[in-house]
Amino acid sequence: MAELRLTGRQAAAGLAAGPIALLPSIEAMHRRRGSPEAEAAALRDAIAAALRQLGTLAEDAQDDGAGVLGFQIAMLEDDALSAPALDAIAAGTAADEAWQDAIAAQVADYESADDEHFRARASDLRDIGERVLRAVAGACDESAAPPGSIVFGEDLTPSRFLATDWSKGGGIALTRGSASGHVATLARARGVPMIVGIRADLTAIPRQAEALIDGEAGVLCLDPAPATRDSFLARVTAAKRRAAAAKDFRTRPAVTADGTPIAVLINVADPREVDNVDLAACDGIGLVRTEFLFHGRELPDEQTQYRAYRRLAEWASGKPVTIRTLDAGGDKPIPGLTIEGESNPFLGTRGIRLSLARPDPFRTQLRALARAAVHGAIEIMLPMVAAPRELAAARRYLDEGLQQLSEAGIAHRRPPLGMMVEVPAAAIAVERFDADFFSIGSNDLTQYVLAAARDLDSLAELSDPMDPAVLRLMARVAGHGAQTGRKVSLCGDAAGEPKHLAALLATGLRTLSVAPSALARTKEAIAGIELDRAAT
Repeated sequence: MAELRLTGRQAAAGLAAGPIALLPSIEAMHRRRGSPEAEAAALRDAIAAALRQLGTLAEDAQDDGAGVLGFQIAMLEDDALSAPALDAIAAGTAADEAWQDAIAAQVADYESADDEHFRARASDLRDIGERVLRAVAGACDESAAPPGSIVFGEDLTPSRFLATDWSKGGGIALTRGSASGHVATLARARGVPMIVGIRADLTAIPRQAEALIDGEAGVLCLDPAPATRDSFLARVTAAKRRAAAAKDFRTRPAVTADGTPIAVLINVADPREVDNVDLAACDGIGLVRTEFLFHGRELPDEQTQYRAYRRLAEWASGKPVTIRTLDAGGDKPIPGLTIEGESNPFLGTRGIRLSLARPDPFRTQLRALARAAVHGAIEIMLPMVAAPRELAAARRYLDEGLQQLSEAGIAHRRPPLGMMVEVPAAAIAVERFDADFFSIGSNDLTQYVLAAARDLDSLAELSDPMDPAVLRLMARVAGHGAQTGRKVSLCGDAAGEPKHLAALLATGLRTLSVAPSALARTKEAIAGIELDRAAT
C-alpha cells in the first residue's frame, strides 16, 4: 500500500518505529451454555480468576501501575459491577453474553460523563471486561503485545500495557483512548510515544504494515516511503544523541549558567521506584504519593505503612524525604473511604479535607510517619490545604499521635509539617499559614487559577502553568519562603518541562521535584539558564 499518514492527539511524546500490532476488539467467545445456576457459577469463578491475575500483576507493578491495578481490583470486587450480569443470567442469558452486555452498558455510562476522568476510566472497564470474558471462556490471558511493535487499536487496556515489554521500543496509536487516562500516564512515565483519537478504519489496516509514530506531532505513518523512513530515522538518531548527552548531567549538581545551585529532587509513587535511582543523582525525594498503599481491599495498617516509609528514609541516607499524606478524592477514589456522589469531586472532600472528615486512617498514617522519621529526614506534607484551621487541626492530630507513641514507649521523631500550595487561597494569603515548609503543586494550582480542567484536551492551551497569573502566585509563595526562611519547592509536572524552567526559576524557586526519568534533562536545562536574563 502507499504511504498513509494518520493524525491524532498527543498523549505521550517520543518517536518509535516498528511493525503494527493490531489489537482485537472485545467479542463474545462462544462456549456451551449451562443452566442459570451453572452460568452464574461460571461468571463468579471467572471474576475470581481475574482478581487473582490482577493481584499477581500488582505484586510486580511499580509507580502508577500499582495504583491502576489496585483501582481495577477495587472495581471488580464491587458486587455492583456484576449484579446486572447475574440478573440477566437468572433470566436465561449465557454468562459471557450477560457479562459483555453489562460491561458495555457501564462503558457507555462512563463515556457519556461530563467529567473527563470518568470517561478515561472506560479503559479500565474494558480491561476488566476482556479479562473476565476470557476467563469465562476458559481462554488463556494473552495480554502482552509483541516487544518493539506499534500497538494500534480502538483502545489499550492498562493491564495489557503493563504486561508488555517496552524496553525494546514500540509505541501506541489508538482510535479512542484518552490523553489523561491511566495508559497515557503510564506511557509518559516509561517514555512510550502514544497518540489517541486517530480516525481510521482498523479493518483496512494490513497486519504486516510498517509504522512510524511521532508522539510529539500526533502522527502515525503506515508503510512509509523510503525518503520518509530515512528522515524519521535521522530524527530518532538525533533524539538518542540528545538523550545520551543529557545523561552526563544526571549525577552532576544542578547549577545555573551563572553559578546558582538548584536542588533537584524526585517524585515517587511507589517505594520500589527508588531501586532504579542513583541517590547521587538527586537531592532527595520531594514528593511521595502515598496513594499506592491504599488500593487494596483493606486500608493499610500502621506497621505496613511504617515499613514502606522507613524503606524510603533509609534509601535517602539523610537527604529529605517529603511524604504527602493521603491525597484521595477527585480522580482518586478509594472504596470505603472517599465520599461518593459529589457533584464536583475536584471541589469536594479530597486531600486534607477527607483526612479531617475521616480521621482514623489519618491518625494511623501520622503515627507511621513519626515512627519512620527515626530512620531519616522524613517531612510530612498535607495536600489541598485551603484554610489555616486545616493545618492547625492536622498539627493537633500529629501531637496526639506523638503522645500515644511516647506512652507506648515506641521510638519516634516529630517530622516537620508542611503543606502543598495548590489552592489559590493558600497562595494569595500564604502568610496566614504557619507551615514548616511549602510545596507548590503546579497541576492543581493551574487548573484552579484558570478554571480549566487540566485533563481536558479542548482546554489544553488555557490550562497553562506559565500563565502570568499562575507565575505571579508562585513568585508570591517563593518570596514569602525567602523572607521567613522556609523551604519552598515545586513538585508538579511543570518542574519536569525544560521549556518552563527559566520562568520557574525567575519566580525565585530554587527547589524542584521531578520524575526520576526527568533528572538528566532537567539538570541540563538548568545549566543553560542565566538567572539575570530569566528574571527579565
